[in-house]
Amino acid sequence: MLELKNINKSYKTGDFVQHALKKVNLEFRENEFVAILGPSGSGKTTLLNIIGGLDRYDSGDLIINNKSTKKLKNKDWDAYRNNCIGFIFQSYNLINHISVLSNVEMGLTLSGVKFKKRRKKALELLTKVGLKEHSHKKPNQLSGGQMQRVAIARALANDPKIILADEPTGALDSKTSVQIMELIKEIAKDKLVIMVTHNPELAKRYATRIVEFKDGELISDSNPIKKEEKNNQEIIIKKTKMNFFTALKLSFNNIKTKKGRTLLTSFASSVGIIGIALILALSNGFQKQIDKFERDTLSQMPISIAPEVSIDDEKEVAKNIPKNEKKYSDDTNIYPMVSFGNLTHKNNITMDFTDYLEKVDENLIGGISYIRSTNLNILYKNNDKVTTFDSSLIFPLPESVSGKEDAVITDNFEIIYGKMSQNYNEAVLLVDAYNNLNLETLKALGYTEKDKISFDEILNKEFKIILNDDYYKKVYNSFVPNTELEKLYENKNAITLKITGILRGKEKNKFGEFSGTGICYKEALMKEIMSLNENSEIIKEQKNVNYNVLTGEAIDKNTKEGQESLNNVLSYLGAKTAPLYIQIYPKNFKSKDKLLKYLDNYNENLKKEDKIIYTDNAQMIASLSGNIMDGVTIVLIAFSAISLIVSSIMIGIIIYISVLERTKEIGILKALGARNKDITRVFNAETFIIGITSGLLGIIIANLLCIPANIILEKLTELKNVAVLNPVHAIILVVISIILTLIGGFIPAKMASKKDPVVALRTE
Repeated sequence: MLELKNINKSYKTGDFVQHALKKVNLEFRENEFVAILGPSGSGKTTLLNIIGGLDRYDSGDLIINNKSTKKLKNKDWDAYRNNCIGFIFQSYNLINHISVLSNVEMGLTLSGVKFKKRRKKALELLTKVGLKEHSHKKPNQLSGGQMQRVAIARALANDPKIILADEPTGALDSKTSVQIMELIKEIAKDKLVIMVTHNPELAKRYATRIVEFKDGELISDSNPIKKEEKNNQEIIIKKTKMNFFTALKLSFNNIKTKKGRTLLTSFASSVGIIGIALILALSNGFQKQIDKFERDTLSQMPISIAPEVSIDDEKEVAKNIPKNEKKYSDDTNIYPMVSFGNLTHKNNITMDFTDYLEKVDENLIGGISYIRSTNLNILYKNNDKVTTFDSSLIFPLPESVSGKEDAVITDNFEIIYGKMSQNYNEAVLLVDAYNNLNLETLKALGYTEKDKISFDEILNKEFKIILNDDYYKKVYNSFVPNTELEKLYENKNAITLKITGILRGKEKNKFGEFSGTGICYKEALMKEIMSLNENSEIIKEQKNVNYNVLTGEAIDKNTKEGQESLNNVLSYLGAKTAPLYIQIYPKNFKSKDKLLKYLDNYNENLKKEDKIIYTDNAQMIASLSGNIMDGVTIVLIAFSAISLIVSSIMIGIIIYISVLERTKEIGILKALGARNKDITRVFNAETFIIGITSGLLGIIIANLLCIPANIILEKLTELKNVAVLNPVHAIILVVISIILTLIGGFIPAKMASKKDPVVALRTE
């Protein structure tokens, strides 16, 4: 079963070489109690460590199951110690921060035995050594004899074939020594027990075989194995494994013995997490305020389709322009260079496009505003005096494509007096947040900048819109406006436009503050006027002649420029023509994206000059605000991240200190068969606990700090609950904390796994 052949072992310190074992040949039976005697320094403990796989021989061979161990790997030695060897040490070598029961279970745990089975086995062994009632205690709560009994129970846990006892009674009194020796003698009935001792009396009394060493050499053997003796018993070696939960439990119990230091370390490590969490909370809060602002206002900013727009598609513009492909060439030609900053595109807004726009899904649009160059022949009567009213001072309200209530108006504005216009001949007066009205409109209404007008006074004011056939009269080949304004005002064909209400932007919606002021009419009014004017004499005349009927200027209808001039005059006179300018108000950002896609679909398969290019005002502002917020957040997080790096270094130092403090525990675990990766796992578990504690502590403190931060911000900015930490960000920060601590503790954990178990066990 076990045989040593010509084993040599020496230790070198500087130039001095200590020969611990010299050509030792020794064979053991499967069941016997072998006592190894000899003075200090004779090589007894070294022999025991080599048999137990804690130390490696320099030359010779250790034969297990008639097989050489020369080519065994570290993991094979680990499995051998776990399954085949049970160690009983003079100093007990129990892990003090876990219970007696957990100490006994440790070897079983490393073997991968399930919880219920190992718990049952450990309790049986504690009962056998008379310590079941002490199973919940920590080792330092027991006497020396009791601790040695726990060590014996632990040595027996995996039912090993070999028990190695190194001075098991060296630290005990005589009475207790006898009790321990009786227990070991009982064990030796069905196992190989090899005991190192300085006490020849105990050896002669209990051992069945005594082997003596001196200066590293075997000098006597009281019962050597004879050639005719056969040993057929085989040692079964199973691989060990420690799961992360076990490592976590070990480290948690160790951390509990130094709660203060752990909490301080976690707090110091959490400073960076706190800083980043606060920055993210504020950034998240401000971003929500921006998003709310975008939803409430920016989403209602129109997508503009102007007659002429700037473009930045350099490839599209420059593809047909010849250019020199080579830099610094010998070419003797000059090529045109386009200044891309001044490129424009003329939108060909046609009736086909407006018809296409009218077919859009009504759920995407809050309203559409068509701005035309049509001149409204408006008359206004003030103090019995009739005057013309500049049609540029009134403008259309956005209207829903479905004809339902206008979302742009209801979402952003409110009627503060009177009622909202319902019919085409009703208008509203739009004022700003201070109830101001632009001076030009006031003057046109007959007031001065010093006047203060009551709502009642301005409500129900009327305007007269005169149709073309009444407003224009033909003089020779031209048409001129009728100057008899009083008669025109009383004309039965005139459309009466009445102010029915005062409109103002909602207090919590800033959009209303930037929309201008003036008199607003419904799009239905313009459609009604164009319908009535379509067959007017002036429009019929303009369509049939080659000159401007208002100015007499010639128009060449055969040219593109001439057609544009003709359309401009017809539009001015109120003919049914495409609008000059369109503003589309999406309901929200989600619908805006779909709306833009709908507009893009119109351009498919169209020539470049026929395409409609729009300007997304909301996106321009939203992207700018978003980029600024992202930039500020990144810079602040970068500064806070420095503290995370520092804390990671600090964690590495703390774990290194922990490695030094737990060196003996490392030796114990290796003696029980723990692999290098298991030792690494133990310290990784400790850094994991510190990391998750640090992360959670940082999140808790950051959330608590959000309370005073919100109070201060509300007083300074009137914004409520700005600092709100996103749960996703909180989880990510905890994960980052864990990762950084694991990185910080990686090197110390690796150092721990490389420690020599023999040296580690000697550490006090």
